[in-house]
Amino acid sequence: MSQEVDLGLRRFLKNLGLMTGGAAVLATAPWLQSCKSSPKESGTRKARLALIGCGSRGQYHLVMLRGITCAQVVALCDDWQPNLDAAHAMVPTARTYTDYRKLLEDKEIDGVIIATPLGFHARMTLDAMAAGKHVFCEKAMALTLEECKEVYEAYCAGDRVLYYCMQRMYDEKYIQGIRLIREGLIGDVVGMRCHWFRNADWRREVPSPELERRINWRLYKEYSAGLMTELACHQLEVCNWAADRMPVDIVGMGDIVYWKDGREVYDSVNVTYRYADGRKICYESLISNKFNGMEDQILGKDGTMDLTRGVFYLEEDHLNSGMRQLLEQIKTKTFASIPAAGPSWRPELRSAYTPHPVLEGAVSVNAGQSMVAADADGSDIILEAFCKACLSGERARSVVEEAYCSTVLCLLGNRAMEEQRRITFPEAYKIPYMKF
Repeated sequence: MSQEVDLGLRRFLKNLGLMTGGAAVLATAPWLQSCKSSPKESGTRKARLALIGCGSRGQYHLVMLRGITCAQVVALCDDWQPNLDAAHAMVPTARTYTDYRKLLEDKEIDGVIIATPLGFHARMTLDAMAAGKHVFCEKAMALTLEECKEVYEAYCAGDRVLYYCMQRMYDEKYIQGIRLIREGLIGDVVGMRCHWFRNADWRREVPSPELERRINWRLYKEYSAGLMTELACHQLEVCNWAADRMPVDIVGMGDIVYWKDGREVYDSVNVTYRYADGRKICYESLISNKFNGMEDQILGKDGTMDLTRGVFYLEEDHLNSGMRQLLEQIKTKTFASIPAAGPSWRPELRSAYTPHPVLEGAVSVNAGQSMVAADADGSDIILEAFCKACLSGERARSVVEEAYCSTVLCLLGNRAMEEQRRITFPEAYKIPYMKF
């Protein structure tokens, strides 16, 4: 492999077995194939990058880029001076812009990282690709269904690299967990349950009233699609990854239950996605109670995969003997009614299921409470893969398609809630990648 590949990416590929083959992993996550390839360009030239959007997430990317030796930040852009100043202090050699269109005229920029409010994602992505730049954009793909289709079609018609920060696709425990599901560990997948709970109002301090919508953009439909695109986007991608297909029907209910402060987006959502074979994704999110945190569960006939924690549970757990389980119950003085002819000593309680890790060693678990990032969640790996792609020009398989699918599902979920009716997946937004 080329020296352009940094140590973080090397370690990631090695852990997954991709440096010595890894056919099973590549079948599970085909987008990783491009990480194995060597850049077409030789030498030590770095990918010259620009950051558009210098807020908290943008500054997080700047911190990550410090550890990627094949990347060089050469330009920064933000129309909010405090953010631009903070980012410039981190990269004092970078040129600064307040208009992203002026930045795109800079011929020395190879790729741009877009970390702006959602309402700007599509226009900036389209303009950047038209200017010949490779693009790394935060999720979700776009604010509207029409914009999603426009971006997807522009990508297909061009030759630029386009990444979206769907970091679970580059999270080792998710990759290995999906691989085990594909190999039949938990039996046939019969359903999926995901939730993401926080207890915060999503608000930031506003120095002057006229800046309210600009600073607290997540609360207003002009810029944001709320909980679905901010949180559910990641989780719906994982469910489709596990199911290997798309849902056909969507129903849901959304409300502003607690934060009645003038916001326009829901603070509580419940959405059900139904596949053609009857399997369902049950999705719930609210931001006025954090007790249940975040979970991405794939339910199988023979077990359950908890991808958030990187563990699985078996319905009939032959990895632990019945006698061992009985002795543990006696030791802890916890008993339950067990049928005499039952197939297992385990009581029918979730707490008695034994968690088995999908990976050896310590696993970083995201509790879902951070508004900016979580440690070792795949964000650094996908960013590094993009930097390498800026040098090689190689597009990662399925990344854009997966981002399109999950974003469209989020937006259809919002439509189902707003119109209070069942939505059947519209023909107009189907793409060849989709299976139903």
